[in-house]
Amino acid sequence: MRKKTIQIYWSLSVLFLVFQSCQFFERENEPKRSSSVTIEKEKIREVVKEEQLWKPYNDSLEVAANMDHAVERLRYKFIQSKVLDKNEVFLPLHDEVSKFNVTIYESLKPFILEQDIPSIQKHITDGKLTYEQLVLFYLHRIYKYELNNDTTLNTVIALNPNVLEEARKLHSDSRGQHPIYGMPILLKDNIGAQNMKTTAGAIALMENQTDDAFIVERLKEKGALILGKVNLSEWANYICDGCPNGQSAIGGQTLNPYGRRVFDTGGSSAGSGTSVAANYAIAAVGTETSGSILSPSGQNSVVGMKPTIGLLSRTGIVPISSTLDTPGPMTKNVIDNGILLDAMRGFDNEDEKSVQADWDEKWYTAESPSLKGKRFGAFKNYIESDSIYRTALEKMKAAGAIIIEFEPPEVEFNGFLSILNIDMKNDLPNYIATQVKDTNAVKVKNVEDVVQFNLEDSLIRIPYGQGRFEGILADSTSAETLKQIKQKLRTIGREYFNDPMNQHQLDAVLSINNYDAGVAAAAEYPALTIPMGYKKSGEPISLTFIGKQFQESKLYSLGAAFENLTKVRKIPVDYAN
Repeated sequence: MRKKTIQIYWSLSVLFLVFQSCQFFERENEPKRSSSVTIEKEKIREVVKEEQLWKPYNDSLEVAANMDHAVERLRYKFIQSKVLDKNEVFLPLHDEVSKFNVTIYESLKPFILEQDIPSIQKHITDGKLTYEQLVLFYLHRIYKYELNNDTTLNTVIALNPNVLEEARKLHSDSRGQHPIYGMPILLKDNIGAQNMKTTAGAIALMENQTDDAFIVERLKEKGALILGKVNLSEWANYICDGCPNGQSAIGGQTLNPYGRRVFDTGGSSAGSGTSVAANYAIAAVGTETSGSILSPSGQNSVVGMKPTIGLLSRTGIVPISSTLDTPGPMTKNVIDNGILLDAMRGFDNEDEKSVQADWDEKWYTAESPSLKGKRFGAFKNYIESDSIYRTALEKMKAAGAIIIEFEPPEVEFNGFLSILNIDMKNDLPNYIATQVKDTNAVKVKNVEDVVQFNLEDSLIRIPYGQGRFEGILADSTSAETLKQIKQKLRTIGREYFNDPMNQHQLDAVLSINNYDAGVAAAAEYPALTIPMGYKKSGEPISLTFIGKQFQESKLYSLGAAFENLTKVRKIPVDYAN
């Protein structure tokens, strides 16, 4: 039995020796922290813990093993974070989690693992489990896999220290509540939440304390439980060129549960995708500018929705582009996805893109929708090149769907990067000015400050460089030219989908993973991706439904019908127990 611990951690001397042995010691030019934060961390480390929950290790052998990987982006420079001490993340809740033994866990597994929200809510109403047990179940899984260096996905990088207390305050009967009531949710770590830092994976924001983002406020209003934060591609994949998806200086390299160091996690919402796939929570929230929800959803065999721009607020989220950014739900099934999306809705006066969506239509249903008579557009080149896509279409045809093959028009997206560059140049300073609570803890004010900060210790802060940030500083596109680019690309993006949709009266266009995410982003159109199967290697692949603005309800109906027809999602084998 472990002795009960009360906020006890490593001493600075022990921490130094461990870090030195792994070549992960703190450097003299580490970012300056506020005095209160520094003193508190020193107090934490002054107390020696008899037994560590987690021990840092030398990842050099794993890095070397990936040097000849067929996919260049999977040739990692590092896997383990050089700055994150998992003991600081996991010790505060350890006493309570350790009392939730394997016997209790196994008894609750049939009621929780891979179950959808309506089923779990019914089990709770029937007295088969409680919201507190639900949280402990997921924490048990997180501790079991993330504290083991042989199974860690490097995905959970912060936990809400109050989550169990919050769970105990909930009513045992959720009738009359929103379905999201009492459901543990993980957030991508560019989304603001109280009691946890919001880092975007960057050391420059390592001590960034914020209030709840607008969508987090909406979740809490409905009784959702924020379980913690997950890793991401640093700065939402807008820091380095060609670097691995799912890597950040804060969280290390996120790994795919279907094949650790074998398959790409997708990016930038890598932690959101991997954590849901491994059943670390009911669901997670990701963000997308162009493909950052669709890509990791496809790579991790989960359902991901990139909603119409403006449907969900972006206030309180570290930005790339106020033109194209959006949060979105990532879940194990379609019905949970609709529930989570609905729970985050709300008009935000602070977000210029926010829309007043007051209609009462439910974007989730327990009914079984049909594909019969529904009309879908399918890309001819995907039919020719991808056998899993072809098989999915054949199954849909057998269920009564009408598939129209088409060749998309050739389009040029010149200027797309300038939208991201100039928006981030303007939007990041605004975020820091309005959302960062302690400017002594976060010294940077703009992109140029971040670039200079990173150069002070490039080995730790930007191991893959910062080519995209340098591109932001080099971009001199004028405001008038940028306005013209945005209008032009939105028109091109909509024509790309509208031409076949209008000509053939399509209900949706069918794509693969994030293959057409850039065009959908420019069009500001919604896209829903759903597990479609697995390649011979075991790598997941998904079918993506794309519709016109505010057709989320239609996409959910079509997606649910496809999900019911195919039922292909499988929990990763190594995370099934």
